[in-house]
Amino acid sequence: MLRPGPPTANEDASAARKPSPTSPALRAASMSTLVATYCLVVLGSTVRVTESGMGCKGWPLCDNQIGPIGSYHTLLEQAHRYLAAGVTLGVVAVAWMAWRSGRRNAVSRAAFACLAIVAVQVVLGAITVLTHNAPPTVALHLATGLLLLGATAVTAVFAFAPAAAGGPGSSRWGGRQAGQRNARRGLLDWSALSLTFLLFISGSVVVDGGASDACRTWPWCSTSAHVAGALQAIQLVHRGLAGVVVLLLTVLAIGMMRRRHDLVAPAFGLALALVVLLAAQVAAGAATALSGAPPAAQDVHLALAAAIWVVVVTLVTVEGSRAPACARSAEPFDQERRGSKRNRRTATKVPTAPQMATTPKSPQAHGEAPGNNWKGANMARMRRPTGK
Repeated sequence: MLRPGPPTANEDASAARKPSPTSPALRAASMSTLVATYCLVVLGSTVRVTESGMGCKGWPLCDNQIGPIGSYHTLLEQAHRYLAAGVTLGVVAVAWMAWRSGRRNAVSRAAFACLAIVAVQVVLGAITVLTHNAPPTVALHLATGLLLLGATAVTAVFAFAPAAAGGPGSSRWGGRQAGQRNARRGLLDWSALSLTFLLFISGSVVVDGGASDACRTWPWCSTSAHVAGALQAIQLVHRGLAGVVVLLLTVLAIGMMRRRHDLVAPAFGLALALVVLLAAQVAAGAATALSGAPPAAQDVHLALAAAIWVVVVTLVTVEGSRAPACARSAEPFDQERRGSKRNRRTATKVPTAPQMATTPKSPQAHGEAPGNNWKGANMARMRRPTGK
């Protein structure tokens, strides 16, 4: 019976790079936390557009009561705080499970980043209430909430894709990528991510600045004597930035759909979902402007924007961490192929003409029996000086 031989160097390297899958509990917790964080962002938008932010005068409890309160605005703010507490517990649970796993990979780093963002967000929430919803604190609170939503999306991606989370240096977001083409892709990814975040913040400025219904036409903004020019300028800046972001994200989605064989399986579906969400968001923005920006339309507009943010963060994370992994997985094959070519050249090497002329012929070639005289003659010929 044949016994398997010792593993080669390439097999050892492949085994060292092979990531270990995360536990089902960690996957479920990370996905649940992502969904809860998304709902928290949408509910926070409802609190803002309905002007329910000051429904609770104190913090952390509403009027020193734990149970639900009958007032509409107070109930919305209280539900927002309870959901925020649930998200905090989910983030803590994911970080604890990642720490208990004993692996210091991308999952644990993303989980601890979520934990740090939650700590900052709790402090900002208290400051927002104590400052009576001052516009700077509201905008900062929303920005931190977006960072938390993106961080939970990154944690879920790494929890469900161990090939991206395992191994040394695998959680690189476009850094140290080989080739000029990969560098352009990394620039496109980061530009799309940054501008999408900036567009979200500009939408918050539109709502908090009272410019939601400053333009009753779409896509251009007609001047009106009843509306201040500054409010229309805010609305126009938001729309112009939205046009740039939609174009950029469309290019990103189409490029990823064309490279679907180089990425993980869900990447094509996410890119297609991004195109659908962009079309729905453009329609929702037009409907919000033409209808005078009612609270329900603003809620739908922000819910779609939050979904687009999650999809963009997921796609950028998948592409930024998958490309280096694919390059590393091809290294052992390239080394083996180079080694096999070198062995074939050595085995099929043909002697040159001088080597064939000086090679002694054996007695068998002349029909003679081999003997010591033939060996002595050959040894003497080899010792003969070759000077001029």
